Amino acid sequence: MTHHPLAPGMVRALSNTGPHEGYMPGFGNDFETEALPGALPQGQNSPQKCNYGLYAEQLSGTAFTAPRGQNERTWCYRIRPSVKHTNRFDKIDIPHWKSAPHILPDVTSLGQYRWDPIPHADEDLTWVTGMKTVTTAGDVNIQAGMAAHVYLVTRSMADEYFYSADGELLVVPQEGRLRFSTELGVIDLEPKEIAILPRGLVYRVEVLEGPCRGFVCENYGQKFDLPNRGPIGANCLANPRDFKCPVAAFEDREVPSRIILKWCGQFHETKIGHSPLDIVAWHGNYCVYKYDLRTYAPVGAILFDHPDPSIFTVLTAPSGQEGTANIDFVLFRDRWMVAEHSFRPPWYHKNIMSELMGNIYGVYDAKPQGFAPGGMSLHNCMLPHGPDRNAFEHGSNEPMVPQFQAETMSFMFETRFPQHLTEWAVNNAPLQDDYIDCWDSLEKKFDGTPGIKP
Repeated sequence: MTHHPLAPGMVRALSNTGPHEGYMPGFGNDFETEALPGALPQGQNSPQKCNYGLYAEQLSGTAFTAPRGQNERTWCYRIRPSVKHTNRFDKIDIPHWKSAPHILPDVTSLGQYRWDPIPHADEDLTWVTGMKTVTTAGDVNIQAGMAAHVYLVTRSMADEYFYSADGELLVVPQEGRLRFSTELGVIDLEPKEIAILPRGLVYRVEVLEGPCRGFVCENYGQKFDLPNRGPIGANCLANPRDFKCPVAAFEDREVPSRIILKWCGQFHETKIGHSPLDIVAWHGNYCVYKYDLRTYAPVGAILFDHPDPSIFTVLTAPSGQEGTANIDFVLFRDRWMVAEHSFRPPWYHKNIMSELMGNIYGVYDAKPQGFAPGGMSLHNCMLPHGPDRNAFEHGSNEPMVPQFQAETMSFMFETRFPQHLTEWAVNNAPLQDDYIDCWDSLEKKFDGTPGIKP
């Protein structure tokens, strides 16, 4: 990794920086990091007096009694306890960020939908005000389901911070570069990378190169985890070592600041007199991290037939039903296609899961036209979908020689819940009214004459 300069006023960690400056590798690891020598207590979590006059505080991402392999918490050593980072709350309106249940009587989600890229606006938009909800699913109040958003960001948050009590955010940039200055350290993010921002973590989002556009999956349920590999074994797919967690960094700034909190689908603000990013040292396994999608090692068909797309799962958030995810994050990246005497594109299907897809760059093989970088599509629960005619004809007649699927990266937010469209997605986003027509030209090829072969 290259050196990432800190945001103004932030102090970089001076020790325990891992194998490269700025990040520590590993998914689900128990990390420890300090920005000042000796700030991190050894041998206990809550000493009677912490060095540097710091306060000890625990951030719990799971119930206290969650099983050991799922229990997540981080001990933080900070300049002020977080009770000093909130004041009285005032409710505010963030008009385009919606939460489930959000089912509108005049909006139908029954159908196949596709959108052109959301155009950049001349508006002054931050991470919070630039969030546009496309779909919601489940119920934020019972911590089940998700929401899918598009973000458009043109301006950095200045002395303004955000955190969500509703769920973790999976961020998928498509254009521009963002910096997330968080309580646990700094993450810089660009297209072909993703980040996970955990529930309850305070952060500020700054524009490094804009304007910025991308996608967000808001996970109300259990945290994202790596999928079980089963017969694949110990390697491939997303490998734990490729996830990067930031080293400790902190701000000690006395300046009027605004914190925005999302709680049960509602937004509130509180005013304080200092930066809340004041954790000088921390240890634990509940943290923010980033992942480079270019390190994802896909597996696939090496003889015949197209496997289920679940083989491309990067992260999964489990539900109460084994094998049926609250959310799967699935990646379709460049790869070799070598299956013999097989239809290689994704086949036609109906699925219990609902699928929201986004295109980061390039051409998706099942939809060679109309699915542009920055665009989205929605194929809801038990609604049929599959290749358009051009993709079908190409897949039916292409030479059965190895082909490299190059310069492509699309993803899918898949959930067990039906996804309900927002009014913005139907009336304001660039919805392709003719998307359903892409299958009109598929023709009947049936010939019942005995002995006739393809």
